[in-house]
Amino acid sequence: MGGLEVDIKNIEMREVNMDVQNQAQHIFHTFTQGLMVPTIVIVTFLSLAAVWAIGSIISEALTERRGLKEDIPLLLSSFHGKDKEELSLIIKESKLLKRQKAILLELIQYSSLTSVEKRAIAKRLIVSEEERYERILGWTDTISKIAPMFGLMGTLIPLGPGIIALGQGDTMTLANALLVAFDMTIGGLVSAAVCLVISKIRRGWYDSYLVSMESLMECILKEE
Repeated sequence: MGGLEVDIKNIEMREVNMDVQNQAQHIFHTFTQGLMVPTIVIVTFLSLAAVWAIGSIISEALTERRGLKEDIPLLLSSFHGKDKEELSLIIKESKLLKRQKAILLELIQYSSLTSVEKRAIAKRLIVSEEERYERILGWTDTISKIAPMFGLMGTLIPLGPGIIALGQGDTMTLANALLVAFDMTIGGLVSAAVCLVISKIRRGWYDSYLVSMESLMECILKEE
């Protein structure tokens, strides 16, 4: 009798464990399937953001960069021996970016300060520009990193019901699940690839801007 009671208790414990396991799996399955709609919304948003990024870089190339035709070495040589007013006039008539002109003209206005103070101001102006460029690059960098993750989530989540449907012979549900999975994969990867390329192009532009700014500022500080 004792052995029989032990067997009954073991069976009951296994049944309880199975019930708990089934409930836990059901809860987790419900949770993961509930992420499907937010994932679709996020991937859609990231795809639209990538399209917007394409438009923004085309606009930047046709407006700001199109007018940037200044020969920096030639401009640096023109600074030699010039006073504050002459430097301001040269900068205004140059083909630098509007922001570059504004920053250089602002630095010239502090000509009455000491050399240490002017260099501190120049450093602060450069840092401000670096922060601005990092903000511009930040959102495309972020999309290029997270878009594949959400694309993968959108791929895996519908595969669960799809596999179950395959076991039940429901090919229509399986086909719909695979269609959603493929769409999410493509959306995430394309968004990431577009933003990665845009970030790389812009980073090259902005690095060149900063190097030119530092060279021009250094020359202005020496002339003053």
